[in-house]
Amino acid sequence: MANVVLEFKAFAGDSEPQSRPVLIIGHQTNLHKVAWSQIKGKLQPVVNKEIWQAALGALNPNPTDSCPLYLNHAAVAAIPSRVSRHNSQSSAHFVSRLVRSCLPGGNNRCIVMVCERSDVFASSCAIARAFPIFSRRSTSSRRAEKKHVTVEFVIVGQESSRLDTAELECLSNAAHGVRMAARIVDTPCNEMNTDHFLDEIKAVGTELGITPVIIRGEELKQRGFGGIYGVGKAAEHPPALAVLSHTPEGATQTIAWVGKGIVYDTGGLSIKGKTTMPGMKRDCGGAAAILGAFRATIKQGFKDNLHAVFCLAENAVGPTATRPDDIHTLYSGKTVEINNTDAEGRLVLADGVVYASKDLSADIILDMATLTGAQGISTGKFHAAVMTNSEEWEVACVRAGRSSGDLAHPLVYCPELHFSEFTSAMADMKNSVADRENAQSSCAGLFIGSHLGFDWPGVWVHIDIASPVHVGERATGFGVALLMALFGQASEDSMLNQVSPLGAAANMSEDHMERDCKRRRLV
Repeated sequence: MANVVLEFKAFAGDSEPQSRPVLIIGHQTNLHKVAWSQIKGKLQPVVNKEIWQAALGALNPNPTDSCPLYLNHAAVAAIPSRVSRHNSQSSAHFVSRLVRSCLPGGNNRCIVMVCERSDVFASSCAIARAFPIFSRRSTSSRRAEKKHVTVEFVIVGQESSRLDTAELECLSNAAHGVRMAARIVDTPCNEMNTDHFLDEIKAVGTELGITPVIIRGEELKQRGFGGIYGVGKAAEHPPALAVLSHTPEGATQTIAWVGKGIVYDTGGLSIKGKTTMPGMKRDCGGAAAILGAFRATIKQGFKDNLHAVFCLAENAVGPTATRPDDIHTLYSGKTVEINNTDAEGRLVLADGVVYASKDLSADIILDMATLTGAQGISTGKFHAAVMTNSEEWEVACVRAGRSSGDLAHPLVYCPELHFSEFTSAMADMKNSVADRENAQSSCAGLFIGSHLGFDWPGVWVHIDIASPVHVGERATGFGVALLMALFGQASEDSMLNQVSPLGAAANMSEDHMERDCKRRRLV
């Protein structure tokens, strides 16, 4: 999968399965809506209409099913016909699974995705997840030729016209962002330390014509970033705060995405065990998702100010490592007594969100992080956990999750009941809870929000992606599609407008639209 070139086309052309193996995927009801004339060019002469119809009749998805059409060169697969209210209508997770398991082998292959237009964006991102880039297998390094996978969408339903060039470009950029984020997360720390991550940020900046702002090493300490500096000061490669900024003319609001970029998390002196430390290269998943989403979003055109803030550090063990009982002053000016050096993500993000507020004057701040192992217990392996000071944005995140395939579900937001978990006799707060059985993921998010202040007038959204960031040993690129959809109404791209959680802006009264114009466009 590592050397696969993924291409989206309105029409992939005709070719018999022996020369270009093909996989056709869709809801069973949608597959029955496809006319034989639409797909026969990819199946004939070895598959005729009778075989095709017999295969459709044999499918019995529970939740999925597949049927070979001709040896190992052609297959049809069905995703669930119905899903629950907390799943995506696109069945994105099942699409990824079927592509991994059912796509025939070969150097030149074709996927035909049969779906309604509203599911195209989520389905394309799901397909992209099935083709990870990073690999250090010796066989893959010796293999020079690239494998090509062409994806064609057959649209059924009311809006059944073929995808246009702009829509295909959007899908291509989104897929690139998903695969980029997954590649960064899959890459081990000896190849993706803070220096390397900064190189990734600079490369995206160069491509977009943006020069990043970088605050690094001792400068972090001098400027008061006690969270980022304290976490990363013991590592060989110094910590950093980096910012990519898109500031178009005519912008009416400022948005900041803040990503946790812990390139490796040993736990610090509160060190992880031999079974829990492997996989901690993935602790930069939030920053990786924001980088992939930022590139794709700006490529598609974005009307408002958008800043991507990366909080980069390696939580290492060494003579200068932060100790439990140390007290750090964060960028907010608040003091934090460290009682668990393995609760480091909230420290770097606290500095990041306050920087977004104080220095970037952001109206809307979203932080994304692989923050807590408890997230998987709270919302599971497929749904990110969302906490926000705005009920409207809570609903918007859930809707964006369904439309993008990057599912999300709310956490409890109740600082008056939960924030006392961080009470300290020595400082303004501790960095880890007193009671680990009391809404751990919610409390971790509240720690970040407390540095903005619970009375902060802007919109703050916290998204914990600790479990969805990977499936097994592979990263998923989770978060890229969610961010693109959540902020899609501020995009200049029509497809992102369609998947945006803003459903009824056109039906809102003019008075209400004028009264709440900033939130109108994004929720």
